[in-house]
Amino acid sequence: MKENKFFFAGLLTTVAAIWGSAFASMKGTLERLDVNSFLAWRFTIATIVLILIRPSVLKKINLPFLKKGALLGLFLGSGYIFQSFGLTLTTVSNTGFITGLYVVLTPIVAAGILKKNITLIEWFAVFVATAGLALLSFNGFHFGLGEFLVLMSALLFAMHIVGLGEWSKGLDTYALTVLQLGTCAVVTFIASLKSGFRAPPDSGVWFSIIYTALFATALAFIVQTWAQSFIAPSSVAVILAMEVVFAAGFGIFLLSEPLTLRIGLGGLLVIASMYLIILLDQRKTEAAE
Repeated sequence: MKENKFFFAGLLTTVAAIWGSAFASMKGTLERLDVNSFLAWRFTIATIVLILIRPSVLKKINLPFLKKGALLGLFLGSGYIFQSFGLTLTTVSNTGFITGLYVVLTPIVAAGILKKNITLIEWFAVFVATAGLALLSFNGFHFGLGEFLVLMSALLFAMHIVGLGEWSKGLDTYALTVLQLGTCAVVTFIASLKSGFRAPPDSGVWFSIIYTALFATALAFIVQTWAQSFIAPSSVAVILAMEVVFAAGFGIFLLSEPLTLRIGLGGLLVIASMYLIILLDQRKTEAAE
């Protein structure tokens, strides 16, 4: 069957939309429950639900499979932890912008470690996406420990995207997702022990945890894992940057946050870069046939 990059780009854009909506869902939640406890609950529930839906998935996990899934989960879970610790030491806008730098770091990791060839047009799309992210979330800059920790999280997210792109082909999508999320659950639970693992204090926090566990975690990572077996990591990074655009959109429409010219222009730049890099990816596929 002929691969249509726009179809898989649409799936990944849906993932970005779900992640963007999670910001609105979590508004105020993390003031009542610490980040690592929230993440531990989120990843644990997602993992359990996926196993309950298909218990036979556990039979597909052998040692080589376990090593790959656990390593990907370690990248992902550690990325969230570095991001959460960095957030406590810097501003939300700095965290959003620096996290988005995985768009730049993904092709660098792919080129440096896997010797992937990144074209000038792909680098241009990455540059446009980064400019859009800066307009969306950048508001002054000071580089300290908090910013460094968030930058490390961006690097870990980039490594996760590159590793997933390399290993998702030929492996069972469902089983690989379970392994990743299960590892994230363990990693974030261990991280939460420093300040004390806590239960959600009220129904509002429970709602946010369940929503992010089912949709922003279980469903979203199954879709990402499958789609990445068809789309290059550098393209995936640009598409997933739409998360920031959707987060801004949900904030405007659901939380009555202001729509400014800067936010609008930033969103358009990210959308344009996404279209450019997927069009390029589609043409590569057609030329290879």
